Amino acid sequence: VKELMVFLDIAVFEIILAYLEKRDWKEAFFSVLPQRKGAVPLGEANDLSKRAPSGKEDEDSDLDGN
Repeated sequence: VKELMVFLDIAVFEIILAYLEKRDWKEAFFSVLPQRKGAVPLGEANDLSKRAPSGKEDEDSDLDGN
């Protein structure tokens, strides 16, 4: 649990630093959050079906399962 708290503290700090550089919360969040987690802005989740799958997500899923 302690390791998770340290990770979350670091992630929050990185998001704040990114915001200070970009002055845009959306860009800050999505520049820090791991893309493989599939985070998308609210309202844009339906747009995922329009994008062509790259196959990279499948590779990440396979690695997580081992």
